[in-house]
Amino acid sequence: GLGVLPRPMAALGAYRCIECNEEATELYRDYQRGVLRISICKSCQKPVDKYIEYDPVIILINAVLCKAQAYRHILFNTKINIHGKLCIFCLLCEAYLRWLQLQDSSQNTDPDDLIRYAKEWDFYRMFGIASLEQTSFFIGIFITLWWMTPEMLKRKSDFILLLKALLLSTYGKLLLIPAVIWEHDYTPLCLAFIKMFVLISNSQAIRVTLNLNRILPWFAIFFGLILENGVVFLFQKLGWDV
Repeated sequence: GLGVLPRPMAALGAYRCIECNEEATELYRDYQRGVLRISICKSCQKPVDKYIEYDPVIILINAVLCKAQAYRHILFNTKINIHGKLCIFCLLCEAYLRWLQLQDSSQNTDPDDLIRYAKEWDFYRMFGIASLEQTSFFIGIFITLWWMTPEMLKRKSDFILLLKALLLSTYGKLLLIPAVIWEHDYTPLCLAFIKMFVLISNSQAIRVTLNLNRILPWFAIFFGLILENGVVFLFQKLGWDV
C-alpha cells in the first residue's frame, strides 16, 4: 500500500475537500462501535474525502491517472513522509540509466582495478549531475511561481508543501528501470513518454497544491526546463558526458 493513514479530526484548515479544495476540520466522524460517517463539505455538499474508504491500490491508480482528487487526498489528508526517500530512489534510477548509457558508449573492457574505480566514480558523478539538474528545475519553478503569484507562497510552510508535492510527483521516474531492463528498439520513445508523464504529474501537483488554473503550472515548468537545460549546457561546456 501507500503507507498512509487518514486522520479523523484536526484544527481548522488541516484538511481539504478533494472536490472543491475548501478547508475542512474533519474527514469523518466516529460514532463508536465501528460506525463511521464521512464528513460532508459545507461548500460543495459532497464527501470531504471519499478516498478514505478506498483501497490504496485504487488511490494509486487514480494518482497515476493524474486525478486532482487523488492528489488532494495524498497531499492534504494523509500522513505521508516518503518524499526524501522517493526523491533519492528516483535520482538513483536516473543516475543508473545515464551510467549504463555511458558504459555502453565506452569500448574499454579492461578489468583493471583503476578502470573499475573510474566506472564507480562515473555513477556518483551521474547521480550528482541528476541531482543538480532536478534542483535547478525546481528552483526555476519556485522562482516563476513566486514572481507570478507571490501571495501563494507567503509562508515557509507553503514552500515546503509545494516541494513535497513536486518530490512526490516525480514517482514516474521509477519507470526508468523497467524501460532499461526490457530494452528494445523503442527505448528512446519510452524514455520520452516517461519524461512527459513526470512533467504532467509535476503540473498537476503544482495546480492542486496552490489551487491554480492549468496554464500557470505549465508556464512554471517551462521556465524550470529552461534552467535545467542551462545546467546541462554548462556541464557539456565543461566536457562532461551527461
